[in-house]
Amino acid sequence: MPETGDAEAVKAEAAERSPIRSGLHGRLDAIRATRAGHLTLKVVIGTIGGVLVVGGLIMVPFPGPGWAVVFAGLAVLALEFHWAHKLLEFGKRTLSAWIAWLGRQNLAVKGLVVLVAAATASAIVYFGLKLSFGLDLIVEAQKLLIR
Repeated sequence: MPETGDAEAVKAEAAERSPIRSGLHGRLDAIRATRAGHLTLKVVIGTIGGVLVVGGLIMVPFPGPGWAVVFAGLAVLALEFHWAHKLLEFGKRTLSAWIAWLGRQNLAVKGLVVLVAAATASAIVYFGLKLSFGLDLIVEAQKLLIR
């Protein structure tokens, strides 16, 4: 046992007894060790995660990775915020339950889910193009077929 006052020996012994975090979490812990680092990390993580979540929510109605981006944003936020970690876990449980439920259904229900998803995505693209750019895909398709 090191003597009192032998700080280096005490630190070395404590380091041997406690597991050292490595990788991303070790680096984040090192940044959190100072007050300025802790605040800076919260702001940076909050900004990056918030941008991902908002961007993903904007993309949700459109075909593409909207929900995946939302979950990625929550994963980033969960590095620093407990509420985001809880929300991410809830989302993962809900998604797993949905996938399990869909897996138990017969082929007709699975086909109906795919049909509704495809019709919804098609309607979003159609109305998005029509309202944003004045482009009516049905009229354009008719023009191509009449030629």
